[in-house]
Amino acid sequence: MMRVLYVEDDARSRDVLRMVARLHPNELDVTIFDNSTDFEARLLALPSVPDLILLDIHMKPHTGFEMLEMIKQHDDYKTIPVVALTASVMSKEVQILRRVGFHSMLSKPIDMDQFLSQLQRILKGDAIWYIA
Repeated sequence: MMRVLYVEDDARSRDVLRMVARLHPNELDVTIFDNSTDFEARLLALPSVPDLILLDIHMKPHTGFEMLEMIKQHDDYKTIPVVALTASVMSKEVQILRRVGFHSMLSKPIDMDQFLSQLQRILKGDAIWYIA
């Protein structure tokens, strides 16, 4: 069972990921934060460390970049793949995501046919930079 934390302020995007989780109940356990308020405290309060973290980039009060920095500050989280799940897929933005330390990037809307296998590949160590 893959434990995933998803931080996303868009209700439709959250609903899509919930649907994916319902389609794969034995493979995907998703915790969703619907905003980035008190992100670090909420992250550390989780009952277990997730296997993978998906971050929307353009959020308030903390952006995906700021949340990535918070994650990197904690030893238990340093090796967890952090994936940008974003609609911002311009070449320059993708380069910035790589430079600041995101493990991978998946564009929104997610590709329902490939999403679970992409997450599985990321957990095996593959870096995926996928633009649909």
